[in-house]
Amino acid sequence: MAQDIVPITLALTEGDLVTLWAPRWREDGEEWEAFLGDDDHVFAFADAADLAAWIRTSDADGTPHDLLDHPAWSVVGGLSVDELTPEDIQRYDVIGAPELVADEPDTWSVDDLAEITAMVRSLADVCDLGTVTEILDSTRAFAALVNGVTAFGGRDGAALWTELADVVAERWDEVLDALDALVRVPEVDTELAAKLRATATPTGGDLDAAGDDLDEDPEDESRSGSQEDAENLPADSDAVAADPQDSAVSGPLADAPDDLRADTAGESLHSDLVDASEEPPPGFWEEVGIDPISILTSEGEVITLRCFLDDTPVFLGKGGRIDVFPSARALRTWIAGDGSEGHDLAQVSTWSEVMTAAVGGDLEVEIAPENRYVFAGLAEDLLEGPQAVDPSQLELAVELLLDAADWADDEATRDALATSESLGWLVSFVLRPDPNRLTPSPPFQREATRWRELEDRLLGRLRHP
Repeated sequence: MAQDIVPITLALTEGDLVTLWAPRWREDGEEWEAFLGDDDHVFAFADAADLAAWIRTSDADGTPHDLLDHPAWSVVGGLSVDELTPEDIQRYDVIGAPELVADEPDTWSVDDLAEITAMVRSLADVCDLGTVTEILDSTRAFAALVNGVTAFGGRDGAALWTELADVVAERWDEVLDALDALVRVPEVDTELAAKLRATATPTGGDLDAAGDDLDEDPEDESRSGSQEDAENLPADSDAVAADPQDSAVSGPLADAPDDLRADTAGESLHSDLVDASEEPPPGFWEEVGIDPISILTSEGEVITLRCFLDDTPVFLGKGGRIDVFPSARALRTWIAGDGSEGHDLAQVSTWSEVMTAAVGGDLEVEIAPENRYVFAGLAEDLLEGPQAVDPSQLELAVELLLDAADWADDEATRDALATSESLGWLVSFVLRPDPNRLTPSPPFQREATRWRELEDRLLGRLRHP
């Protein structure tokens, strides 16, 4: 099945360079993957305008390259500079990898390294860079990156991270040298590039300057008043300027889409300014740090419990099997009877409080909206394409899939949702809508089938005590 051609940024010795990558696609019964280039080099450019100019002139001149036979290449020639500008998620900071391993591992550094490693491995496989492949295979730590930060927890995980850091410190320069030699910056029509650059959407700096000019408009009283009001806010209102991610529902692949955050911006502003005495006190489940969650699939709804210990998910269950119940009452009854031990949550320090409340008949099982995971209908929506999928529903579903997989030490689920895979690429597109990003091409049968496999994998972990 044909996949998209994706603009990416490679951060190498010469700086940030823009090129095109075609993730794996199937044609004539074979799988292919390619980069913009020829037998000897990957072509990369200073910016998207230079890339667009080269594409236009190369198409006109009939310049051969490896993407000419890609099913989507006919579309690429008509793309604007904005459409050829890589989004932030497609920036691979190869030269910055040593900095990422210099400190203790966290979610962000491990995820960044996983993406960088996947792209470097793709370059090595496609372009036959034997030295790079040998370096990436020299320690299992590179393969473990896809399992997230949990792979580097505990004594064994710390040793694995140290092993990774040692390899990067000793041999990453060889990786950079190989990629620097692989990449070539072709000549471009500078006049055409300048014309195309002028059509691009202004960058953040240009927009800031435009905003300054608008602020000086004496006729815009409403804007002036808003600015004065902002300046007169009390000092303790700094919370309004906090990172919006702090209040967003966490997502496994990335931050919530901007439009989803915008929907709740008004509520966040209001809640931050409300006097602390008016905020409701934390409920029982918040105090014990355990969340009731519900899972709705085509087979019905079930309820279970989950918490996080040092950002690591822990479910009610053991051995990779999650104990689930048909109702809140059934869960409460089980906790009061057989739930004292024999599962992973029994090791949580606050579990005794849950037991006491259940035995005393005081345990109320209430499920917050962000802990309701709805899988019903998602596979069918994915089959129709990204426009049919509810991003918030999908993000929560992916979150649960990855949490359950990490808890069960299942690498396959995270692998399937990596952006280098067809399903992961489609999911990433839905969760991070961007007008500058190429829309995934139908049909989506393969992605929908893969999603159903992940759902079945999750269902296979659910156990009714």
